[in-house]
Amino acid sequence: MWKIEPPLQNKAGVLHIGNVSTIKLGDKFGTPLYVTDENRIRENYSRISESFKKNYQNFSLNYAIKANNNLSVLKILKSMGSGADCSCKEEIMLAKKTGFPPSDIIYTGNYNSDQELKYALQNRVIINLDDISLLPKLLQLGIPKMISFRVNPGLGKGRYSGLVFGGKKTKFGIGESDVIKGYELAKKAGVTKFGIHMMAGSAILDVNYFRDITEKLLVIAGKIVKKVGIEFEFVNLGGGFGISYRPRERDLNIVKVGKEVGMLFKRRVDELSLGNPTLMIEPGRYIVGDSTILLAKVHSIKRVKGRTTYVGTDAGMNTLLRPALYGAYHQTYVANRLDSKRAEIVNICGQICENTDIIAEYRKMSRMKEGDLIAVLNAGAYGFAMSSQYNSRPRAAEVLVRDGITDLIRKRETVSDLVRHQTVPGRLGK
Repeated sequence: MWKIEPPLQNKAGVLHIGNVSTIKLGDKFGTPLYVTDENRIRENYSRISESFKKNYQNFSLNYAIKANNNLSVLKILKSMGSGADCSCKEEIMLAKKTGFPPSDIIYTGNYNSDQELKYALQNRVIINLDDISLLPKLLQLGIPKMISFRVNPGLGKGRYSGLVFGGKKTKFGIGESDVIKGYELAKKAGVTKFGIHMMAGSAILDVNYFRDITEKLLVIAGKIVKKVGIEFEFVNLGGGFGISYRPRERDLNIVKVGKEVGMLFKRRVDELSLGNPTLMIEPGRYIVGDSTILLAKVHSIKRVKGRTTYVGTDAGMNTLLRPALYGAYHQTYVANRLDSKRAEIVNICGQICENTDIIAEYRKMSRMKEGDLIAVLNAGAYGFAMSSQYNSRPRAAEVLVRDGITDLIRKRETVSDLVRHQTVPGRLGK
């Protein structure tokens, strides 16, 4: 049988989200379809924010737009008091379009162009540099009031190797000795306010990691304060807060994380004479990951004796890249027959011309048939955001649900969208 947990419901064998039948959603909006529960986003934001704030009052949260950049999602989070973590010029534009003030936007690019730095400077957002080589380029464009550097703390952790962003084998961040030079140069140039940042991993469920990495960053910050003679306006721990993707996997105990990190932060800030910096975090996945499911229709089933059965759906690696990119696991349900027993081992795939186009591999499912509706769970983070038009397939639609109400928040693309920005030279003929 299929174990169903919030924000999902099993009503008479049919999967519901936001008190709406997934069958009705598929019929009304078509498939593939991303469906997001607004209430779940709000619950997740409140849970992580309160877990930290009650242990360290001077706290702020900047949502990582790269996880899910839908304007409706950004609007929800802004209404709850979130700031915005932007990785590029275009994400700054999205944050501005949603109404985030510059003071609540932190821009952490990597290998930035002069144009990107200029845009960030002109729009007065907080600039967080990934390397000290970027500082002279920025200072030629202007001197910001505040600047931050992204530290590579020398260690990292992630659910998959591709999600480790700290340590030797990563393109991100500045080493401890070099970052001190960066702050010295920025101070000498006339910068008066400073922050410090790190992002060492992603999708982490280990409470101890967050405590240990916080200690590591605070010690580095203490050395900088002592050597350079500056104070930090904020200490940004980045993100990395994981969610449970697999059955029977324990959720991250965010209450314990908030308590341990908050208490450690309060104690070490005093011991290291760091003043009263804001404790900042940048979650993305934790807030939106389990708020969303991906619905796909079964179109064809290949059953060959002696081989694994392939269940072909209209959602492939173009729709959800994570499984093909680094073997990410997503639970899958037969949404229209939840009360059926799992009886067959299958590979659930898409229609893309790549052998890596597998959404779920060797998964025990009920014996499926054409027309069945597949629900792929935990698709809210890096789902639509990583989707593409590969094989000339238009991207999926997105729907927001809340207490039985449905809103289309991103229209399904058409062939017109595939060719919208293309031109054919007249010399090629008619």
